[in-house]
Amino acid sequence: MSPTLTTKLQPGTQAPDFSLKDAKGNTTSLAAYRGKSVIVYFYPAAATPGCTTEACDFRDSLASLQGSGYEVIGISPDAPEKLASFTGDFGLTFPLLSDEDHRVALAYGAWGEKLVDGEITEGIVRSTVVLDPEGKVTLAQYQVKAQGHVAALRETLGV
Repeated sequence: MSPTLTTKLQPGTQAPDFSLKDAKGNTTSLAAYRGKSVIVYFYPAAATPGCTTEACDFRDSLASLQGSGYEVIGISPDAPEKLASFTGDFGLTFPLLSDEDHRVALAYGAWGEKLVDGEITEGIVRSTVVLDPEGKVTLAQYQVKAQGHVAALRETLGV
C-alpha cells in the first residue's frame, strides 16, 4: 500500500478543516460552515459520466437537503477553471472546490487505491462525509457508487 494513503474518518471525530479555491477562484473554508450541517463529497473528475450523474443528483436534491439543514460541497482534484466549466455546463448551484494536490482528500481518507478498467490506480475514492454544525463527522461513506448514491444518502439522513 502506498505511504500516501490515509485512514478513513469515523463518526464522532472532528473533521479536518480546509480552505480551497472554488470554481471562481475564491477561497472557501470549512470554518465558514460552522453552525450548519454539511455534506462534503469527493469525486474523481469533473464532467465524467459518473461524476456528472452524482453532481446533478446533488443539484436536483439541493432544495430538500438545504430544507433539512444540510449544505453541500463537492471536492475534486480539478483546477478551478475546469470546475467553472462543469458548474456552468450542468447548472450546479453548490460550491465545487479544487483540491489539486489532494491534501484534503488525503486528510478525509478519500484518496487511495482503486480498481479502474482492471488496473489498480491511486486517486480519489468516491466518498461522502456528513458533518454536524460543530464540524464533527456524523456519517462517512467510502467507495460509493455514483448512480443512486444521493437518493440512498437522503434516505439515510431522513430527508
